[in-house]
Amino acid sequence: MQAMRDILRTSLAKSLDTLTPLDRLGAAWAVAAGHATASRTAVSAFHDGVATVTVPDTAWQRQLEMIHGQLRGDLASISRIPVTDILFVLPENAAAPPRPAVPRPARKKR
Repeated sequence: MQAMRDILRTSLAKSLDTLTPLDRLGAAWAVAAGHATASRTAVSAFHDGVATVTVPDTAWQRQLEMIHGQLRGDLASISRIPVTDILFVLPENAAAPPRPAVPRPARKKR
């Protein structure tokens, strides 16, 4: 399964080059986040390296925040766009302009 995912990532990255940055991120999100997550969330904006992902509720928001670093790295790698941060917002906040990226503290390993 991992081999297939790697093939999809490489193939998708090459095919996205003709799209706008937002469209590239949207297409890459499905692979980076996985089908179950991507079917409930969407990249809704991109500005100054910050991707905004609209999530259905605060439970999804908390869960995605926990894997933020992995998602950011995968999204940047697949889309070939330098993503410095991802903001997970509720639908009512999706229209708000993105806030500037701030460094996230390193998480302690348990």
